[in-house]
Amino acid sequence: MRRSTTSSSKRTVFETGCNLTAQGEPFVWSMAGGLTIGILMIVAFLVLILWNGLTAFYPGPIRVLHLKNGRVVAGEPIRSELYRIDPQRLEQMSEAARRTVIDRGGYSHRWLYKTGNFDLYNDDYRWVDDDDIERMETPDNLVVVERREWGPFIGIIHMLKIDGKEISDPSEIERRIDDDIHLATERFEAIRSIERDRIGDINHRMEAARLALRKALMKPDIGAAEKEAAQKRHDRETAEWKARYDVLEREVDARKEEDRRFRVVLTDVEGRQKEMPLSQIVRRIPANRLTTIGRLGVYAERWWELVSAEPREANTEGGIFPAIFGTFVMTLLMVVVVAPFGVMAALYLREYARQGMLVSAVRVCVNNLAGVPSIVYGVFGLGFFAYTVGGILDSMLFAEKLPNPTFGTGGLLWSALTLALLTVPVVIVATEEALSAVPDSLREGSLACGASRWQTIKYVVLPKAMPGILTGLILAMARGAGEVAPLMLVGVVKLAPELPIDGHFPFLHLERSFMHLAFHIFDVGFQSRNSEAGKPMVFVTTLILVGMIAVLNATAILVRNRLKRKYMTGHF
Repeated sequence: MRRSTTSSSKRTVFETGCNLTAQGEPFVWSMAGGLTIGILMIVAFLVLILWNGLTAFYPGPIRVLHLKNGRVVAGEPIRSELYRIDPQRLEQMSEAARRTVIDRGGYSHRWLYKTGNFDLYNDDYRWVDDDDIERMETPDNLVVVERREWGPFIGIIHMLKIDGKEISDPSEIERRIDDDIHLATERFEAIRSIERDRIGDINHRMEAARLALRKALMKPDIGAAEKEAAQKRHDRETAEWKARYDVLEREVDARKEEDRRFRVVLTDVEGRQKEMPLSQIVRRIPANRLTTIGRLGVYAERWWELVSAEPREANTEGGIFPAIFGTFVMTLLMVVVVAPFGVMAALYLREYARQGMLVSAVRVCVNNLAGVPSIVYGVFGLGFFAYTVGGILDSMLFAEKLPNPTFGTGGLLWSALTLALLTVPVVIVATEEALSAVPDSLREGSLACGASRWQTIKYVVLPKAMPGILTGLILAMARGAGEVAPLMLVGVVKLAPELPIDGHFPFLHLERSFMHLAFHIFDVGFQSRNSEAGKPMVFVTTLILVGMIAVLNATAILVRNRLKRKYMTGHF
């Protein structure tokens, strides 16, 4: 009896195990675990970007470190770490310091300080070991001066030189410095506005006149009288614009001469001085005297500068507005191109083409195109769009500009077309899936009511499939906006402060090179002279790029959901 009970229990456990396997419970657990790991990885990635991006512009205190070797270092603490001390350096330490390090297992603690003053130190950052510090201070008179060139300066404002008058009284400097910086900024912006807008417009018109003359002279049947008339017209227009140019140039020289009368002398903590025009200062931050409200104000100013200004200091400082604008315009152009071609190709394959070996082969090719590396599309776009199609357009429409290419090189148009070619397989596959999900009964009912095939597709099939089509466009938009490898070949450049849109006809210049957020991340993170200086810009640019893609996708999802509610029925 006891043996029978034992065997029955073993049989029950075995059957329970078999039932778990048969019901797929271990596989469900593994899939749930994989999903959990994936979600955690995504959340960790977003938290990393948010934490480093949102805290990058928050101003910290400035510490003055008096080192045991007599040197003085001032800087903003960035991060700290434990590191193992080199044995050779350990031998050079004093007996007490060596004993302390040995008690810690051979490790020491150090901080990375943002010291600025690159023009004085030839570096922006410095590691300082805690064991090398004799004492630490946070004096109130230290300021961070953000400059248009050479990065930030950390020290004190030693003197103002206004119209030959030297002002060195600290209280007087503190009273008037912010107003003087504001006036100097206005002078700088006025000079730049004249140089970029008014003088730039004159240069554009003079170049247009030169090209018009060359175009006229290139006509094979032009006579001597026509040549002389074209030359006189060109000389007259050029002389008129040159006279205006000279007037503006004298105005700029006068404004620059006035600007040179306002200068500032900065001194670092070791007494080295730097004199420069007051207009080169972007902002002054008394870091150790700021309240929380003041720090938030500086934080907001820096974010506004990021999204509205142009980059400076090798793209590691300033703003990224040209990159934001270029990414947005390029993505919209890509969507405008890829949407009709992708939808039309899917419509033909699903609704019109006779299903067979050829159509199946086309579908296989489309699916394979979705897996081709993006750099291959970049090479194709450069060779076909830029060099071939662009070269033909230049020879037909812009011969007077040759050998300088107009469309025969990388630009906004070719970048959009290259990414459209890259993402069109995604749109085709998603559209075909959406079309196949529409019940055949709806098509048959429409045809039975007397509608033509096109009317059935236009008024019945497409509205029903539109949410799925928009899903494909969302996926294409997300992939295209984040691609960078093909863009490096067909139009994206390191710095292009001139936007592809301006007040000159045709207003949107598709032939121009542009900046892109993804390439900006690559350039700042891996091509800048100082990776530490570029790290904050990498995180904030990544945050902006992720946010832009999220906004574009959210807009498309909102439209898709509205269409889904509008056309949803019980049969679909």
